[in-house]
Amino acid sequence: MKIILTAVFATLSLAAVPTLATGTGTLDPAKLRLASANALIIGAGDDAPIYAKNAESVTPIASITKLMTAMVVLDAKQPLDELLTIDMGDLDMIKGSHSRLRLGAELSRKEMLRLALMSSENRAASSLCRYYPGGTDACVAAMNVKAAKLGMAASHFNDPTGLSSDNMSTAKDLVKMVKAASEYPLIREFSTTPEHFVDVAPTGRSLAFRNTNALVRGGSWDIQLQKTGFIREAGRCLVMMANVASKPVVIVLLDSIGQMTRIGDANRIRHWLETGESMPVIQKVLHKKRVIASKRRS
Repeated sequence: MKIILTAVFATLSLAAVPTLATGTGTLDPAKLRLASANALIIGAGDDAPIYAKNAESVTPIASITKLMTAMVVLDAKQPLDELLTIDMGDLDMIKGSHSRLRLGAELSRKEMLRLALMSSENRAASSLCRYYPGGTDACVAAMNVKAAKLGMAASHFNDPTGLSSDNMSTAKDLVKMVKAASEYPLIREFSTTPEHFVDVAPTGRSLAFRNTNALVRGGSWDIQLQKTGFIREAGRCLVMMANVASKPVVIVLLDSIGQMTRIGDANRIRHWLETGESMPVIQKVLHKKRVIASKRRS
């Protein structure tokens, strides 16, 4: 996490964000207190900025990367029913993360795509890029080309999983990526699937996978697209396109400390958009951020 916090809320870009007239009155950005270091809320229908906090700060994005991986894989128009095999090239040599897709496991490209998006399966994402025409290097190059075409000038991709901390972007750029990904029906469907069972060849073993986003599993949100992410350098990350207060919005939350902070921030955003009022930030989280900020300054 490369952002230096001088104060928990001192870096809010309130002056750049207009108040928004809604059915509940006028939204006051000062009433939305988020623990995430970087945040941006955009009206999906008109690109109107609703709230911003360090929205142009470049930071690692972890598995949010997989939205771009999915787009370039679908752009290649390879057969979705083609079987892909997990091999040594899909093992995580960066973080040593665990996967239940063992060496030799076979799933269709469609199922690998689903697992990469809903449960952030790193070996699935790696296999998708490895089977891309020209291999992983060509796939990552295509990811960077697509980012440039989308106007994501501050973004760079180094691998298809997000395990590399060199996968960098900004909240502002990620809004563009989320909106582009929402044009793909399979990405919308797979990223919002609460739970899924797959029969893994050649053993035929059935495995259950669930969505990494508790808001999807809870079912109380109207979410069209989402992706979570986490590595130590990026903190907890979350991007979503959802209907809130009867309006489509894109929400980007980056560099959240604590396992539930990004979920808490999302719920605070929803409450603010629906009522115009604040929800309390968990004091334990704020204290932890103050301690970390103090250590970084010393």
